[in-house]
Amino acid sequence: MTQSCPVCQIVSTVRAKRERRKEARPGELLAAALDLFVEKGYAATRVEEVAQRAGVSKGTLFLYFSSKEELFKAVVRENISGRFAEWGEELNTFEGSSEELLRYCLTSWWERIGNTQASGIPKLMMSEAGNFPDLVHFFQQEVVQPGNDLIQRILQRGVARGELRAIDPVYGIYAILAPMVFLNMWKHGHGSCGDRRIQLDPQQYIASQLHILLNGLRSEPGTPAPATKKSPA
Repeated sequence: MTQSCPVCQIVSTVRAKRERRKEARPGELLAAALDLFVEKGYAATRVEEVAQRAGVSKGTLFLYFSSKEELFKAVVRENISGRFAEWGEELNTFEGSSEELLRYCLTSWWERIGNTQASGIPKLMMSEAGNFPDLVHFFQQEVVQPGNDLIQRILQRGVARGELRAIDPVYGIYAILAPMVFLNMWKHGHGSCGDRRIQLDPQQYIASQLHILLNGLRSEPGTPAPATKKSPA
């Protein structure tokens, strides 16, 4: 048997590593961009910094993303909006009660988004929204509206099963979102400052908020909800 050329083996190994490195570059760029966007904000982050942190040149970055705006959109899709199809399918196949579903949704959100670097993206959008209306429109379409629709489906499911009482869907969505927004702000505000006087365990906080939500939503007779008034045009 003839042995393969050692030089050819080295060349083949180097080529294979380069191919694997090329395939990994988009993910490395997105990870670097996420870190910098959360650390510095959208306006202050430069593409040169993203490329440097990912270990590539600025020109290489532009091979994958045509602009900083497209890079940011890709970060949002990779970490948040790209998961809505999966979350929608989980809702379609969930067989438990409304209480179990809400608990699963809130805890899953914390594990998959809230407790990760991606939780800094909503805070970034709120702080810089006034300066980047196009990004706000993008975020509204790809994150806010799909998220609201998903929560509305959860509430409608509970009403249809007789487990939740019917409430105004818009304010029902806000009631569920509000405590999670607070938790997100705490993580990137007081919690990140290391103030020992502020003690908040995320899992206990979610359990407490869920208890409050469920006792306000249960389909039991009680004081009717206040009528909502339409805002003037």
